[in-house]
Amino acid sequence: MATPSNLSGLHVAILATDGVEQVELMEPMQALKDAGAHPIVVSPKDGSIKAWQHDHWGDQIPVDMKLSEARADDFEALMLPGGVMNPDQLRMDKTAVQFVKDFFTAGKPIAAICHAPWMLVEAGVVKGRTLTSWPSLQTDIRNAGGDWVDREVVTDQGLVTSRKPDDIPAFNRKMIEEFAEGVHNRSRPRANIASQIGETDARA
Repeated sequence: MATPSNLSGLHVAILATDGVEQVELMEPMQALKDAGAHPIVVSPKDGSIKAWQHDHWGDQIPVDMKLSEARADDFEALMLPGGVMNPDQLRMDKTAVQFVKDFFTAGKPIAAICHAPWMLVEAGVVKGRTLTSWPSLQTDIRNAGGDWVDREVVTDQGLVTSRKPDDIPAFNRKMIEEFAEGVHNRSRPRANIASQIGETDARA
């Protein structure tokens, strides 16, 4: 198992498309690199995606792997950056939604910030979970059976969520911590699973 400061050898998928909030992709990606992980930008698009920066278009971000060629089995964790356009497009893509669901089903850690929890809602994985997001998503999350709270970062059995770019430092710390822990048992009724990590309740 990796330590919180060392994610050496971990392959982390970053699922994104045009309109991704630039800082919410680039800063967590750099934090992952600094911790020794190998972040890989996965997208339905080839070549590059166009980032959004505050109120205007930002940089072109290279795509490392096309979504059609990516499998959750090839990664140890998933990071979902926000931006309004990015997850709104991805949640209409059945392959993207299934990609997210596959990580959750396998118990692999997932970190999602700002509007990215839309993907968790679409994948049907928020029921019974405590999470946060950009405030406008709280009704969607509650309607999907999740418990929405207003905190800078929330962790529930390997699921890390934050609200906005200002939360990125806290988000990065928890993301690295949970990614280091590895596979989580997310099926609460089943206690005797060899891969279970000690965490059972949501924590901030």
